[in-house]
Amino acid sequence: MADIANPTEHAPSSESVIGAKKKPTVIKSPREKAADKVYWVVRLFTIVNVIMMFFPTFNPAKISDQINKNLSLFTCGVSYSSLVTNLGRSFTRGWVPEDAFKLLNASCLIIIAAAVVLIVGGCMSLGNNKMKKTGSLVAAVGAVIELCSLFGIYRSYNMLTAPEVKAEKVNPVLPGMIWVYMAIAVLLLALSVLLIFMVPKLEVGEVMEMAPKFRLFLMMLPILVLAFVFCYLPLFGWRYAFFDYKSGETLTMEKFVGFKWFTQLFQNSATRNDIVRVIKNTLAMSALGILTSWVPMVFAIFLAEIKNTHFRRIVQTFTTIPNFISWVLVYAIALAIFSTDGFINTLLTSMGHSTTTNYLLSTSHMWLKMLAWGIWKGLGWSAIIYIASITGIDQQLYEAATVDGAGRFQKMWYITIPELIPTYMVLLLMSIANILSNGMDQYLVFSNAVNKDSIEVLDLYVYNLGIGSGLIPMSTVIGMIKSVISVILLFSANGISKLVRGESIV
Repeated sequence: MADIANPTEHAPSSESVIGAKKKPTVIKSPREKAADKVYWVVRLFTIVNVIMMFFPTFNPAKISDQINKNLSLFTCGVSYSSLVTNLGRSFTRGWVPEDAFKLLNASCLIIIAAAVVLIVGGCMSLGNNKMKKTGSLVAAVGAVIELCSLFGIYRSYNMLTAPEVKAEKVNPVLPGMIWVYMAIAVLLLALSVLLIFMVPKLEVGEVMEMAPKFRLFLMMLPILVLAFVFCYLPLFGWRYAFFDYKSGETLTMEKFVGFKWFTQLFQNSATRNDIVRVIKNTLAMSALGILTSWVPMVFAIFLAEIKNTHFRRIVQTFTTIPNFISWVLVYAIALAIFSTDGFINTLLTSMGHSTTTNYLLSTSHMWLKMLAWGIWKGLGWSAIIYIASITGIDQQLYEAATVDGAGRFQKMWYITIPELIPTYMVLLLMSIANILSNGMDQYLVFSNAVNKDSIEVLDLYVYNLGIGSGLIPMSTVIGMIKSVISVILLFSANGISKLVRGESIV
């Protein structure tokens, strides 16, 4: 009874409980704190070293005027044909040694490999002391490899300036960026060697390990790199909108025209009419897609109601496979069915009809035709996310509804659909944000001289304008405006979602 009357007599105090939950504080020595600062410098210059490889401005391999000025170090390393595109005649005439450019290509490729080694070393610096020491050694090796490769580029330049070479045919020049790369490599080598001695002495039996947060970050790092390379790095091409540029030429300040192409976009009546036409097609097809965006959800609901597991899997498989068929093959299927010699016309001819119709050349109901092909191709794939959401619904809700006497359709209406509405709203708002980006492949393969005015959407118009007509600056301007509008729509949709549902999507 005494224990009951004084329940806190043997209970630990709040201070001891709080103290027990605290993690032990790790006190770092001044030497370790200094090493952490040096590690940040190494990581920073490692990232700079990698980013520079993708920009033509920082290419140290431009040892000749015959090398395309728009090539980056990365392209020079992975594509020998791009490196020597303008040197075929010099090779056949024997004016310059081809070995010089083979060495240049190999040196660039090794620099790329050295950058990978430096990245590995930088990632290892996020671990414990043993991993840091090993990572510093790896980074030092990467810096040495990069220095040797830079000397290979310098050797290639010397081969072009040899007395027996007709230097005037290739105009050899030593790019100043080679010294920038060399300075960064020397700095990384010196700091990596310094860090090997700055890391505290390892404990006996210590193994390499890393904190979970850093391991998760490194797992996401490849995705971040791919997003940077394919989503953000191409934004560097927006500079073409401010130059009078033609494919294959070099960007120079003599060709800088400022906002000429922006003003011409609105001043030229023909271009303005084309923009109005393609935006009308784009908005119409996107609107039809948004209005039918509920179809995959309904399909997933009815698919989940199929009790025969084997039949349900067969249906899901056959409706998902079209998503993995390219639009070129889809058009081949359409050609086999709807062309003049296709299945439908052959069937009608056998039934006594004397005339044939090429349905693919018809402009009637073109928007609905494209919508039908899009639904057929993407229905099963779009339903997967709803099927996953259905499997996450609490089964006790259905059991309680069964006890209350609810039928199958009542369960679908009062349980399944309300549970799927949040998922549907997120996808709907994202579709609204991407209303100007409804793809190009489908409309490109189905496009022809007859239906072009009805089928050409904004993405296809940019492609035709830039690749077909060679107006790269104008197409870049339109692409820029489209991207800006898409970002505005995304944040507007996010604001609406937060205002209506209390939840944001970004």
